[in-house]
Amino acid sequence: MNVEAIISYGKSKVLQKRDFLKQKNLYPFFRSIQSSAANRVTVNNKELIMIGSNNYLGLTHHPHVVEATVVATKKYGTGCTGSRFLNGNLEIHEILEEKLAKYVGHESCLIFSTGMQSNLGAISSLCGPKDCMLFDSENHASIVDASRLSFATTYKFKHNNMQSLEEQLAANAEKYQNMMIVADGVFSMTGDIFNLPEAVKLAEKYGAMIYIDDAHGLGVLGPDGRGTVAHFDMLDKVHFNMGTFSKSFASIGGFVSGPKMAIDYLKHTARSFMFSASMPPAAVATVSACLDVLNVDKTILPSLWKNVDFMRKGFRDIGVYTYNSQTPIIPIFVGDDLKAMQITNFLYEHGIFATPVIPPAVPSGDALIRTSYMATHNVEDLTRVLEVFAKAKKEFDIPSIYH
Repeated sequence: MNVEAIISYGKSKVLQKRDFLKQKNLYPFFRSIQSSAANRVTVNNKELIMIGSNNYLGLTHHPHVVEATVVATKKYGTGCTGSRFLNGNLEIHEILEEKLAKYVGHESCLIFSTGMQSNLGAISSLCGPKDCMLFDSENHASIVDASRLSFATTYKFKHNNMQSLEEQLAANAEKYQNMMIVADGVFSMTGDIFNLPEAVKLAEKYGAMIYIDDAHGLGVLGPDGRGTVAHFDMLDKVHFNMGTFSKSFASIGGFVSGPKMAIDYLKHTARSFMFSASMPPAAVATVSACLDVLNVDKTILPSLWKNVDFMRKGFRDIGVYTYNSQTPIIPIFVGDDLKAMQITNFLYEHGIFATPVIPPAVPSGDALIRTSYMATHNVEDLTRVLEVFAKAKKEFDIPSIYH
């Protein structure tokens, strides 16, 4: 064993930073949640209001959803013990794919075991050595890693900047066999929405395809929560739509939808699909049940947006900078990394579970507190959150503007 190499891991800057934060009692990661219910969690026997979750529709504890997971587990067991390519293809996998394709409005759909695997497998398969990908600079890490797995060339354009995108398209239109614009539908840190209408115009002008990662838009935006593409009514203009189940759909997994021929191609080429065990029955049943609930209960989305509007106005009144978020993700700009940790700890002490975001998830000097809201939050809890943030602004001098 190379002992020196092992020791070098322990001396890494990332672990030195971890140790420093732990010594100061400011380490905010890997908090052990003992129990959860609706919009509250228990940590260290302390009940907290949860504003750090992606459970936008609040369906993780919905009776119909929980019962569906129990029924599926009793029928199929706890796991599939193999890939869908070989021995792990259940009937309910195929039924869910049909439901999802109909829900998002595409011809076909393929589900993966995680959202990360969806992007890794799909993007690396769809883009080959003669192709190029044009990435928004704030795309999710899974898209960045997918580009590293692909043999295609990758170019970044400035975040949501259509002039920058057009410059990249114009510079590369004659160099590659295919070009694909790849972007988050809703950007997970800042909560803003990709300028899809303008991107579509540019894609048509330069003959590019479009791939949207709608992890944080699915279940939230558009009619019946059908996502960013539906929000802009551009289904026939977007070639591929990716979504995850670990946010609005209360489970784990992901999918990619698009033309049937392309999805069939992914089934036989996407390595993260072919060489991973398939989604467990309980997870499949959870997603399917969430779709059922969303289809029947038309009060969920209005409740979500009522809460979002309440918090957006509340933060505006307090005077913090929220990046002009248009979604249930409402980030609070802090700037300084250590201050973000201190604020997170302050929130915890006052009964609120929130999450700090520091580099490399955001650029250096752009540390923030990422808050997000659910349909199941109530006004009393949200009012309490605003009261505590108002105190935190004074205590830590949280900036009112981005700088």
